[in-house]
Amino acid sequence: MEQILNVEGLCRDYGKGTVTHAVDHVDFSVEKGEFVGIMGPSGSGKTTLLNCISTIDTPTAGHIWVEGRDITTLKQKGLSRFRRERLGFVFQDCNLLDTLTAYENIALALTIRKTPAQKVDALVRETAQLLEITDCLNKYPYQMSGGQQQRTAAARAIVTEPALVLADEPTGALDSKSARLLLERFELMNQLRQATILMVTHDAFTASYCHRILFLRDGSLFAQVERGNQERKDFFRQIIGVVTQLGGDQSDVL
Repeated sequence: MEQILNVEGLCRDYGKGTVTHAVDHVDFSVEKGEFVGIMGPSGSGKTTLLNCISTIDTPTAGHIWVEGRDITTLKQKGLSRFRRERLGFVFQDCNLLDTLTAYENIALALTIRKTPAQKVDALVRETAQLLEITDCLNKYPYQMSGGQQQRTAAARAIVTEPALVLADEPTGALDSKSARLLLERFELMNQLRQATILMVTHDAFTASYCHRILFLRDGSLFAQVERGNQERKDFFRQIIGVVTQLGGDQSDVL
């Protein structure tokens, strides 16, 4: 399989004198088409790790390769281009532009990529159909539910076919029904578009939709579990077992 992401010896320290090792010598890789979750207690470094991969934060040491390119060596202009062209983002706060409709929010990602105008409409509508938001395309964010907004954000993230979709607590602000629907759409994105997804979550139910989970503790990798051929309920129980070892909350039940 093609390796999309490779993280080697990654460190991110904060402070002078008394140094906090937010990410401490982390190594892992993600192959094309994988759906990988990152879990850990508060302060374990999971969001800092995602921020380094997304180029929002700068590592103290180590390397991050995306599609074979070491992004830790890129200068600001190169980073901006890389972020725009090869990454897709879905955050807890969907960050849609209030003055644009759902259609326009999704199309904006293509416009920034300078996609030919004649291709934009088909790409937007195909992606909206995948995320089940075709009935929302002419609505503004304030006219949509939280779940619809988040699925619009997911559509915007994948419409450009990025190398890697980064999701930070994407279900954190959703009710259980909306969260389940979003996660089912993530599964479909992964299956039909071969979208490679790296998702930070504190919730075992959300994590159970992934293929593999990396667990962080005190900035370091603590454990890793793979779903394999397990039913999602069985994978959920396995995740809960590791969360219990970490001393975290045992999240929602299925």
